[in-house]
Amino acid sequence: MPPQIHDILVIGGGLAALCAAISAREHGATVQMVDRAPAYQRGGNSRHSRNLRIAHNEPSPLFPGRYTVEEFIDDLRQTSQGHCDGCLTRTLAEGSLALPGWMQAQGVHFERPAQGTLPWSRKTAFFLGGGRNMINALFGRAEALGVDILQDTRVKDLVLEDREVHEIQAHHHDRPLTLRARRIIICSGGYQADREALAAVRGDAARGFIIRGSPHVRGELLLSLLRQGAAPSGVPGACHLVAVNARSPDADGGIVTRVDGMPWGLVVDTQGHRFRDEGEIISPRRYSAWGRWVAERPDARAHLILDAPGHARAPTSIYAPVVADTLEALAMQLGVPPQNLVNTVERYHQALVPGGDDPETHHTQGLEPPKSRCALPLTQPPYFAHTMAPGVTFTGHGLSVDNQGRIRRSQGPACQTLLAAGMVMSPAILGTGYVAGAALTIGAVFGRIAGATAAPGGPMEGRH
Repeated sequence: MPPQIHDILVIGGGLAALCAAISAREHGATVQMVDRAPAYQRGGNSRHSRNLRIAHNEPSPLFPGRYTVEEFIDDLRQTSQGHCDGCLTRTLAEGSLALPGWMQAQGVHFERPAQGTLPWSRKTAFFLGGGRNMINALFGRAEALGVDILQDTRVKDLVLEDREVHEIQAHHHDRPLTLRARRIIICSGGYQADREALAAVRGDAARGFIIRGSPHVRGELLLSLLRQGAAPSGVPGACHLVAVNARSPDADGGIVTRVDGMPWGLVVDTQGHRFRDEGEIISPRRYSAWGRWVAERPDARAHLILDAPGHARAPTSIYAPVVADTLEALAMQLGVPPQNLVNTVERYHQALVPGGDDPETHHTQGLEPPKSRCALPLTQPPYFAHTMAPGVTFTGHGLSVDNQGRIRRSQGPACQTLLAAGMVMSPAILGTGYVAGAALTIGAVFGRIAGATAAPGGPMEGRH
């Protein structure tokens, strides 16, 4: 007996896939959702998430103040340096208005600023219990609605062609499986977990990148569709990078692996030389800035050096630092030429210009690169070090879609039975930049749109 023909096949298992599947069921479609990850790793990178960026015209229990659609659009224009698709960006910002209510109706709970458990945010809403609770709630909702969910199911390829019924070969628990559906929504993300694909564009150092999220987001469908002539968005090899501890797990470490405290010390390369101003960025953007800067080093590694007062000021890390009573001994443990590190610190001390009581007023003079803020002496042992590596969150290279989620071709009309949502198409909005919470909002808004578009009776009905 041939396999059942579903109205819609959703490929992926994160927030975009779940929103697409639930939306499609709400519009009466029969839905199958397949995800490459095993059940214990379900949810993709969304498991590690915390918040959504949401436009809102009035204060509410979730948000103080106002954050308008136009402000949201302006933020995205700035972070993408003007390379965002204007139509998709407006669709996203306007679509975000309804997300809190819709997600709460699916069983997702949000933090309330009045509870005082998290700092309030005018622009984002935080999930109660984090991304894992959000994912579990949406999986429960999808299952209750009758979505047929298969974990540990790998779809390696897909033909960029409209068909009455798509027949796709997959592997479920390593056994061959045929999937059949009238429409397909691809929500399988970028290719950040494929280091070879990254290295092909970024060079050999990319093989040393740490995967912050799911190890299953390898981009096979994305790269195949691009080769077949799907219209691209973003820049090949572009990544959202964050500085993480080099002792982090190879993949799936999440947000807790970030390195912090750079303004309170010195950052040196593996030869013991400084290469950036540690005080240049002290806002939350420092995480991604240092991710990029470390990735630019030939071996994609660097060391944060702190003395005792600097270590006390820096946020606590889940990883114990390397500790030594002298800089020479610290360098030996790190594999850094000891005299290089000693000379770097001496030159730094010679350039210090004392400021006032505010540490941010302390800076250097005549040093290259300078340290523009928080330039305090490193003289009090013991000395501490954290080795930094680039941690890749997602790629900035994806598919181009229209505002209904239909995949565009480089030549010819958009596909009518192939759609995409989430990080696989997010570079059309984010470009190579990022603002907090926007990735999940893209997944949720365009997941809902794609599910509604692909459902029987939706905008795609009767077009082919």
